[in-house]
Amino acid sequence: MASQFCLKALAFLALALCVQGTFGGITCENLDQETCAFAVSSSGKRCVLEKHVRRSGVEAYTCRASDIEADKLNDVIETDGCINACGLDRKTLGISSDSLLESRFTQQLCSPQCYDSCPNVVDLYFNLAAGEGVFLPKLCESKAGNVRRGMAELRSSGFVVAPGPVNPAKLAFAPIVSPAQPPY
Repeated sequence: MASQFCLKALAFLALALCVQGTFGGITCENLDQETCAFAVSSSGKRCVLEKHVRRSGVEAYTCRASDIEADKLNDVIETDGCINACGLDRKTLGISSDSLLESRFTQQLCSPQCYDSCPNVVDLYFNLAAGEGVFLPKLCESKAGNVRRGMAELRSSGFVVAPGPVNPAKLAFAPIVSPAQPPY
């Protein structure tokens, strides 16, 4: 009698696991605005929040799977603790490396509270930095030492920074000089 009960319980457990695998997991399109950004689906695709305007003129947000895959991660909805520790915002639209140019953001990303405790966020920004030709651990190391060197590395990698507003009255113009003639 006990062995039949064990077999039935085992069969039920196996069925429950199969059903969970079929219906469980994260699908980006099923996430709301409060859980989408920095989530990873069951298939390992990163979820992105997108804003669009409905025909009625009302702004709406949808979550979809991006083409960007997370390294060895799936079924992750980032915790509020990591969102706060890493200086992120749940209403972030899309995925971009632009924030790596902001000193305040990289300081939070490289902090022990984020870098050592939030592998999903670190994986995302590691790959975004690599796409710009920057090695995130080296950038974080520069944050601990020379901040300007780290930013110079980002800029020299081809990552373009738009200049801020310039007051034309303060510009000094140099005379135009033709280049020296090459020797013959």
